[in-house]
Amino acid sequence: MNQRPGLYISDSDDKGRGVFTSEHIPAGEIIEICHVIVVPRAEVPVIHKTVLHDYYFLWGEDMEDAAIALGFGSLYNHAVHSNADFILDIENGTIDIVAIEDIAAGSEITINYHGERGDETPLWF
Repeated sequence: MNQRPGLYISDSDDKGRGVFTSEHIPAGEIIEICHVIVVPRAEVPVIHKTVLHDYYFLWGEDMEDAAIALGFGSLYNHAVHSNADFILDIENGTIDIVAIEDIAAGSEITINYHGERGDETPLWF
């Protein structure tokens, strides 16, 4: 795991816990490189019966596996107009969290769970 200094977990207004920064993060900067635990497609149905259901990423060349991101990776909250994005690096077994706009100190870092900022498709929960 490679993580910028100043990241911390705190209560988010209406989303439970979230990831915040105590330092300014410029657009384009890597926030965190999270290694993953890969869950093979045959075991993905089991995740749906656990609390991990809301914390995994789709994974693999055909997106039929799942991945649990280590570090803070599975704790970033969703926002339609997020200030960060995630990049699945399947070859290296990481999910990279990258700032897509300047993020002010004290702000929550958010990603769009659908993978594209502005995607307003309803969430599964």
